[in-house]
Formats: sequence, structure tokens, C-alpha cells
Amino acid sequence: MEVEEVAEIVNEVAISPVVAPELDDEEDELDDEDNRAFDDETEKVSVAQIWPQLTPRAAEKYRKEIDLIRATFQDDVDSNDMTMVHEYAEEIFEYMHKLEVDLMPNPDYMEGQNEIDNSMRQTLVDWLLQVHLRYHLLPETLWIAINIVDRFLSKRIVSVVKLQLVGVTALFIASKYEEILAPAVDEFVFVTDNGYSREEILKGEKIMLATLDFQISGYCSPYSWMRKISKADDYDIQTRTLCKYLVEVTLLDHRFLRVKPSLVAAVGMYTARQMLGGDWNEAFVFYSGYTEDHLIHGHRLIIEKLQERGFDKLGVSKKYANKKFLKASTYAVTWARHQVNTSVDSDGEDMFMED
Repeated sequence: MEVEEVAEIVNEVAISPVVAPELDDEEDELDDEDNRAFDDETEKVSVAQIWPQLTPRAAEKYRKEIDLIRATFQDDVDSNDMTMVHEYAEEIFEYMHKLEVDLMPNPDYMEGQNEIDNSMRQTLVDWLLQVHLRYHLLPETLWIAINIVDRFLSKRIVSVVKLQLVGVTALFIASKYEEILAPAVDEFVFVTDNGYSREEILKGEKIMLATLDFQISGYCSPYSWMRKISKADDYDIQTRTLCKYLVEVTLLDHRFLRVKPSLVAAVGMYTARQMLGGDWNEAFVFYSGYTEDHLIHGHRLIIEKLQERGFDKLGVSKKYANKKFLKASTYAVTWARHQVNTSVDSDGEDMFMED
């Protein structure tokens, strides 16, 4: 599906930029009551709202299991791999674990929106994914953009006609943070079929950055943890490519708004291992920090999403159906649908990913 076709779909659900009023500071300012309500909701985004919610007893049990593995597992450090900076890796990931919680959106923000819903969010995210692919942007750019969208919508009530403007402005901001050569604002005007002017996007940028207090670059995408976990299977290309598709599938599923990026990466890797007939051994627990019990529920959510009617027609699936990505989406969707009549733990021995 081309970007232009997706733009038409977005318009069909009334996300029409042609009639969108200009994003104005005064016009868009929430009244005090709405601001207080959304601020209160945002403050509620705490560890209690982050899935999975564990009882103290269960948390202690898992902590002991993980600590035991960390104490006995032998990590083969490659001192010649400068990119892994093993001298500082533990401190870096410890800091990233703090950041990932601080920059999570309110998982229930859609309850406070008046005109938009989760199906519209999925359409917008799938469209942004295709715009991202069209301009060959970095993976982190996409993840930062979606995080900006969700955190902005956690704090501001947005009308249907402005939802696409929020999305394209978020991608514009994210590309400035991540890309060496970011697309010009006129490129983003073009992908909306000139539905929004450059002035509207630039004004939207100012409003979004002020709303988020310029907290953008601290967001850590699942890719950071995926690279670390991949060490457990010596960076197997099939597992990693399949995992990339699966974690991007979570972007479209609002149920993963309450899941930390580190856990999204682990769930994606666990699901990829299940699909390829692998297990979740001590090496994966060591590098991910999660046991199998942590991941089964998220694994099932991904399978449910892949089993949805028409999911293989979405932009994310068409992207990964390309041979460049080993046709990962074709394999994953087929595997997931195969589970309807078999156990979810089937190892798919009769299926193969393309090399």
C-alpha cells in the first residue's frame, strides 16, 4: 500500500487535513478544567500502571530467579567490540531503565479524548510507519515519533481533524533529533497531500515541544535492548529480523502502551524464538532481565494481533513482507493463524523463514 493510499484511508475515518483549522496557541489551549484533569491522569502513570503488575511475593520470586542466573551465568565479554562499551554497559542500561519509565505515556489517555479512539490511532501509526519507510528514516525515529504522539495525547485533547497533524508533526520533531539529514518541513507537507501548510506544522511543533517540556531525546526504544538480548543467540539474523517486525506490531496495539520498551523487546524476542522453535534459556534471561513467566502474556497479545482479519494488509506487514526483511511478516502471520487450531506453544517445525 502506497503512502498516498494510506492518506486516503486516514481521510475516510475523518482525519481530513483539508478542513483542519490552524493550530493556534489560544484556540488549542485547553481550558483549566481539562488541563487539571489530564495533569491528574498523567501523574497516575506510575509503576502500578506498568504491565505486568506483580504481587510482592511474585516479584520477590522472579527477582531471586534472575539474581541466581546473574550470579552463575558466564558472560563472554568481547573486549574488541568497541560498540558494546562493556566497561560502562551496566551503568548505561541502569540509567535507561529509569528513563523508560519516566517517558511512558498514560496508557488510558484515550478515555479522556472526545473524538478519537484506538482504531484511529492504529490507522495513524500505520500511516506514519509508511511515511517513515518512504524517507528511509532510522528505526529510532519512528519509535520516538509514536512516543511523542502518545505522550502529547496524554496531556492534550485533540479533535479528529487534527490527529494527522499531530502525527506528522511528531515525525518531523523525531527526525530532527535522530537523523543526520532530516527531511525538510516541505516534505511533510507533501506527504499530507498539501492538506496542512508548513506554518501549521511549525506552529504544531512549538506547541508539542512546550507541552512535553522538550523531553524528547531521553526516550529509549526497544531496539536498544534488542541489541543486548541478541547477544544470547550470537545475533542470529532470522530471530532478530522477526523480532523487529513483532516489536513494530506492538506499536499498533494500544494494550502495549503500558509496557516498558525493555519488556517490549523481550516479548518480541521471546515470540520470535517461539516461532522459530527456540527456547528461553539462561542466556536470554541474563541479557533481557525477564523470565519466561514475565513474557507469556505479552506473547499471546502479539499472536492475537497477528490473527486479526486483514492484518497482513497493513503497512507494517507489507513492509516486512519484502525479501529484504526475509518475508518476516508473511511467516509470522501464517504461524499465528496456524495457532488457531493448535497449541500456542507449537514450535512451527513445518514452517521456514526465507534466507
